[in-house]
Parts: sequence; structure tokens; C-alpha cells
Amino acid sequence: MAHFVIMGVGRVGVMVAHALEDAGHTVAVIDQDDRAFRRLRKSFEGKKVTGLGFDREVLRRAGIEEAYAFAAVSSGDNSNIIAARVARETFKVRHVVARIYDPSRAEFYQRLGIPTVAAVRWSADQALRRILPEQSITADFREASGRLQLGELSLDDSWSGLHLEAIEEAAGVRVAFVTRFGEGVLPGPDTSYQQGDVVHAMMRTGEVEAVSRILARPPDPEVLDFANSLRREAEDAPEPDRSYPGGN
Repeated sequence: MAHFVIMGVGRVGVMVAHALEDAGHTVAVIDQDDRAFRRLRKSFEGKKVTGLGFDREVLRRAGIEEAYAFAAVSSGDNSNIIAARVARETFKVRHVVARIYDPSRAEFYQRLGIPTVAAVRWSADQALRRILPEQSITADFREASGRLQLGELSLDDSWSGLHLEAIEEAAGVRVAFVTRFGEGVLPGPDTSYQQGDVVHAMMRTGEVEAVSRILARPPDPEVLDFANSLRREAEDAPEPDRSYPGGN
């Protein structure tokens, strides 16, 4: 059981809080208007904290120092980003997500290492996927037989810098594309995973839980050895001959 802190008790915040509590976790919600807590179901047992979600003392009262993850899903873009940065940079919370309303600002936020989400139902689902890396991978596409699915992977930060081929080898998946700074990127021979990337991969439907478990923890020594061998091969590869055919 882990502890989660949620800033903003609107529709998204309520959905996320209820889902986390239903999963057996402890939850603290923050809102500057205590009337917002009326949106929570009567059986909600989590802590309710009135105040600004980027105020350090308010966050401490919500248990941020013990939090596994923090979700900033209030109605203000700036407040969400400030709160998310405080959670990550001051309290070192590893799993942080911020909701935004202006998609044109997503690239800037993601450059700060803060995953962002938008729109109500989609944001609740996506927020949970980003702060609960161990949960099952949701299929974005399933082929006709149902044996293969395309899903969004959640990776522990320690996978950063590893070649995508090492990730494929470790998890038994095939990376289809990467979303980086809000744009889709087709992986090339030298593409590595960067923190903040969203990796989309094909996998066997029956192995989804195993894939989630593997990528939610740091890579094993064998994976690191394989990644290092890929790096050495790339460094030792000869430069391509760029001379003009038939030239002197």
C-alpha cells in the first residue's frame, strides 16, 4: 500500500482519489476551497487538506514526504506546474503528473521532466497510468486475434539513457514509436530512452503483467551489460563512406 497526494478536487481529482482508494492505497487531497471536498463520496477515508497545493507546509500536512506519487489536477495550469515542480524538486517525489488545459505548453512542461495530461476522462485515466507504473498496461490497439496489443509503457527513471533495443530485449516487446516533447518519433538505430518519453510498444497480451513488473523496477545487471554492449558496438562501427561514387 502506498500514499498518494492529489491537488485539486474537481472531477479529475475525485476520479483519481476514488480509484486509488479502491486499489487499497492511502490518499490525501488538497484544495483551497473546502467546499470542493463535498464532491468526494461519503465513504472516502483519505485526508482532506485545505490550502494551496504548492505551499510546502500544506504539502507536508498532506504527507508529501511519504508520498509515492503526486498529481496536480486543479483548474489552473500555472498552479499545477508549480505544485508539480515543488513535489519533484523539493520533496523528491519520483512519480509526478500535472494536468494542463493549454496543449501548446505541453512541450515546455515535459522539458522540465513533468508528464502532462488534459481533458477530464482521459486525464483521470492517464494520470493514474503515470503515477501507478505497476498497474496493467492499457491497450491502445489490439490486433484481430487478440494475441497482440499496442500499449503505452511506464518505465522506472533508471531506464533513462538505455538503448530502446535493450528495453525490447528485457521486456520482450517491440517498440513502435516514442512520443517525445509531444511529438511522435520513429525509433532509429541510435534511439535511447529519455526521461519524459512516452514509449509505445507491441507486446503479447498474455504477458502484459510481466512487462509492467519488469519495467517498473530498475534494469537488471544483465540488461545493463547488454545496453553497454550496444553502446560499444555503436562506438566501434566504421563511419559510412560518403565519397561520391566514381569521384576522384
